[in-house]
Amino acid sequence: MTAKILTQPITSTGAKLPLPALPQDKLLTVNIEQIPLIKDVFPGIHIKPLRLDPERGEWVFMAIVEPGCSLPIHYHTGTAQVWTIQGCWKYREYPDQPQTAGSYLFEPGGSVHTFYTPEDNTEDTITIAWIEGAQVSFNEDGTFHSLNDALSIQYAIQALAAARGIGPVPYVRGNGADVIEG
Repeated sequence: MTAKILTQPITSTGAKLPLPALPQDKLLTVNIEQIPLIKDVFPGIHIKPLRLDPERGEWVFMAIVEPGCSLPIHYHTGTAQVWTIQGCWKYREYPDQPQTAGSYLFEPGGSVHTFYTPEDNTEDTITIAWIEGAQVSFNEDGTFHSLNDALSIQYAIQALAAARGIGPVPYVRGNGADVIEG
């Protein structure tokens, strides 16, 4: 987004509106159909980043997950919201609460769980997730495994795209600043 001189916005009939604190000269939008799929960010887990904001600690992405995939046990330092578009996924700690197409899940900060897609899924699972803060993962013996946050995901996307010759991946950049063009 480029800086511009503040002007008072008006309606289509000419009525004056309050002066906004941050004028916007374009919509910050990406089309999910134009974002390349970054395959195997984790084995069998493919993502399309929508918004990566290291300053606010927020990362929004579409995930396409193959049947039989899992993540290590982890907790979130902030909240997580997950919309399930297709398929089924579960947490090992809550096996009787599957998330299926149409489900919306809100997780308070500090939630601990182990994500997986059942091996008998007949299709890939597709979700859109909005995560605030970090995802801190552990090995089965309780030792530290990894930490993922907006900055590490941003780095991984850029590195994987460059290594695979995909080129720049479009997504809304942090702090409402701009859209990274593909």
